[in-house]
Amino acid sequence: MNFSRALLTGALALTAATGALAQAGDFPNRPVTLVTPFAAGSGPDAVLRLVSDKLSRLWNQRVVIDNKPGGGGFIAIDQARRAAPDGYTLLQLDSEHIAALPHLYKSKNFVTLQHFDPVASLFRTPFFVAVGADSKWKTMADLIAAAKAEPEGVVYGSWGVGSPGHLGAQQLEALTGIRMRHAPYREVSQLYSNVGTGEVPWAFASIPSSQGIYKAGKLRYIAVAAPKRIPQMPDVPTMAEAGGPASLEVNSFVSLLAPKGVPAAVKAKINADVAKVIADPEIRARFDTFAFEPLAWSPEEIQRNAEAKSKVYGELVRRGNISLE
Repeated sequence: MNFSRALLTGALALTAATGALAQAGDFPNRPVTLVTPFAAGSGPDAVLRLVSDKLSRLWNQRVVIDNKPGGGGFIAIDQARRAAPDGYTLLQLDSEHIAALPHLYKSKNFVTLQHFDPVASLFRTPFFVAVGADSKWKTMADLIAAAKAEPEGVVYGSWGVGSPGHLGAQQLEALTGIRMRHAPYREVSQLYSNVGTGEVPWAFASIPSSQGIYKAGKLRYIAVAAPKRIPQMPDVPTMAEAGGPASLEVNSFVSLLAPKGVPAAVKAKINADVAKVIADPEIRARFDTFAFEPLAWSPEEIQRNAEAKSKVYGELVRRGNISLE
C-alpha cells in the first residue's frame, strides 16, 4: 500500500514538473500585458516600451503597455492583482512602490511582496543633489552648514511625499542632525524650474527628470548620492567627496513583478528573457543617456534589495511621522 502511494506521489510530482516545463516552453502563446503606474512619456515608461518591443520580437507575441498612473500606484497594483497568476500580466514597480508603500499607507495593511513575486529587474537610477546655477552652495558641506545655522530655514523640494527625493532628504537629516522644510510638488518640471530660479534652494534629481533645466544652464549638480561617481557625470563628486555623509545613498530600482502563484518555470523564463533584452546594445545606449544602471538580478536578489530598502524606509517614515493617508 505504501509502495503504491509512493508510486502515485512520484507520478503526480513528475506530471506537475512536466506540466510546468511545458508551460514555460510554450510561454507566451498569446499577448502579454505590462501594467505600469508610470505615466506615458516618463523615464520608466520609455524603458518599458523599449523592453516590450524587444520582448515582442523575442517571443513573437504582442507585449502591451497599460499605463495606469495615479492613486499612489494603487490603481495599477489593484488591476494587476486581479490578473491570473500565469505570467501574462506583469506589473512594473519601482523600489518605493515595493518598499515604502506599506509604511506610507498603514491603514491599507498592504505589503506589496505579500501579493506579488519579483520576476525580473530592469534598471537602477541614482539621484543627484541639484541646486540653482547661481546658488552660493558649491558643496554638500555648504548645504549642511547652512541648514545647521538655520534649523528648518532651508527648504528642499521633491516630487511628492514618500518619494526618493523626500525620503533621501529625511535620511540626510538623520545622518547629519540637521532639520529642513519639505516642499512637495505635483509637477516634476515645475520643481526643477523653481530650483533653477532659486525659489526652492535644492532637491534630489535624476538625470531624465532634470536634464532639460540642467542643459539650459539653470541647474548645477553638487553631488551624487552614491559611493562612486557616475560615468555620465564624471565631474560630479560623490556625497562623501562633496563633504556629505558617506553612507547616504539615494537611488531607485525598477522591476517587473507578477501576481503570486506564477509557475516557477515561467518566472525563470521571463527573468532570463528580460535579462537578454536588457543586454541589447540599443537598450544599453538608451540607458546611458538617462544614467540608468542596467540590472540583471534574480528574483531572490530583487527581494533582498527590496527588504533592505523597506527597513530603511520604515525607520525614516516613523522618524518623520510621514503618512499618505
